[in-house]
Amino acid sequence: MKTRFNNANEAYEAVLDEILQEGIDFGDTKAIFNCGFYIDNPSDKTITNAERKWNEKYAAAEWAWYFSGDPKISKLGELHGNIPPIWKRMADKHGEVNSNYGYQWQRDHQLEYVVNKLRENPDTRHAAISIYDAKEHHKYTYDTPCTYAVQFSIINNKLCMSVYMRSNDIWYGFCNDQYQFASLQKMVADMLSIDVGWYYHHAHNMHLYNNKL
Repeated sequence: MKTRFNNANEAYEAVLDEILQEGIDFGDTKAIFNCGFYIDNPSDKTITNAERKWNEKYAAAEWAWYFSGDPKISKLGELHGNIPPIWKRMADKHGEVNSNYGYQWQRDHQLEYVVNKLRENPDTRHAAISIYDAKEHHKYTYDTPCTYAVQFSIINNKLCMSVYMRSNDIWYGFCNDQYQFASLQKMVADMLSIDVGWYYHHAHNMHLYNNKL
């Protein structure tokens, strides 16, 4: 499989083909492991594949929810008009989820920390946000975040970003996740008044559920 793509749709189609051709049976999925690739134009984040029928309006509502930092799924309902069933299944008794990544990057002012580090030292290796944390496993009864961390680097005066995931579903997850992370990358770049560079996406387990085969 190629490891460099122009945009998100190119990456989606290539990874989907790789799973269909080379994936192994793993639970209720076909999966490939240590799947990593660059997207050179992450702002081109629309999934145009006709079969996928991706909903950009929903992805934008999810971004607004992340941007709010509110872990309550009711906030997504306010923004989108309804709450997808997957979020209802993942919510705790308070109606909150761990996988609102905006809530995660705002915890302990992680995003502010990252931006300040990059402003103080453009060559910093400290500009990383953590999300999944096994030391918090007691919080993961219903909802375990799929992303380990997001790290930023300024290279040739452009903001580059790497996303590291423990698990990523190419059909449901990647299409919306890349939209959220590309939006985060653009937001941080704007805060720093620089352009966006490449986006690197890595999943330890990249898979397709068997009902989509």
